Amino acid sequence: MVGKIFLVATPIGNLNDMTFRALETLKSVDIIAAEDTRHTLKLLNHFNISKPLISYYKEIEINKSEVLINKVLEGNNIAVVSDAGTPCISDPGEELVKKAISVGIEVIPIPGACAFVNSLIVSGLNTKEFCFVGFLSNIKKEKKEKLCNLVNESKTIIMYEAPHRIIDTLNEILEILGDRNICIVRELTKIHEEKIRGTVSQVIEKIQNPKGEMVIIIEGNNTSERDVFLSKINTLSLEEHYDYYYKQGFEKKEIIKLIAKDRKVSKNEIYQHFLGR
Repeated sequence: MVGKIFLVATPIGNLNDMTFRALETLKSVDIIAAEDTRHTLKLLNHFNISKPLISYYKEIEINKSEVLINKVLEGNNIAVVSDAGTPCISDPGEELVKKAISVGIEVIPIPGACAFVNSLIVSGLNTKEFCFVGFLSNIKKEKKEKLCNLVNESKTIIMYEAPHRIIDTLNEILEILGDRNICIVRELTKIHEEKIRGTVSQVIEKIQNPKGEMVIIIEGNNTSERDVFLSKINTLSLEEHYDYYYKQGFEKKEIIKLIAKDRKVSKNEIYQHFLGR
């Protein structure tokens, strides 16, 4: 009989966040695939669980997935855990899930802690829609390109960052996205849990000697599509503005009205400019 794969969420700091179902799952499976076997062994020892461990981290994820799939096909049930939080969320697991689905293996989530979800709900920012981007690239060019792609994102933006990079990243956010409202959540569920709220520039001033993994929650771009359009169209010359509408099939009288509306000036002013055209 073919086994199953269980994606087991583990605490992100406070061990009391371990769920009963997660404990039952770890006790019942045949093998546990861990991002860091040493880290997971401490967790298992704390809860008096003894199971065979297989190392399963990002750098070996693709090759190791084949090994794990074969073990499941042989009848073994496998639990996948990351160092903290939910597997597959900026942690190993995605490749294994894809391969499992392709060969008909059942994948079962065991819910629990997730840093970005819990950071979002205490941020004070919009929780209705959000865009999660995980960790930004360590390569400066790629990092800047990603931030540039997020300029017009209207949803709340969520990302992870390491303490040694947080100040540089905040300065880049300020430069590219502007001085928006943000919330930094650090040491979530731990003794020194902290939420730092304010504009980007204010938070930069507040952060001193940053420690612990951080979640950055950023206010989305509240600019409407109409405002974005106007900011672009009004950088054109009047002639370019005219040609933009002319190419869409508008008559001269209509074009003059549209330009006047876009630029918030009188129709007569635009008419005088194009007199004789």
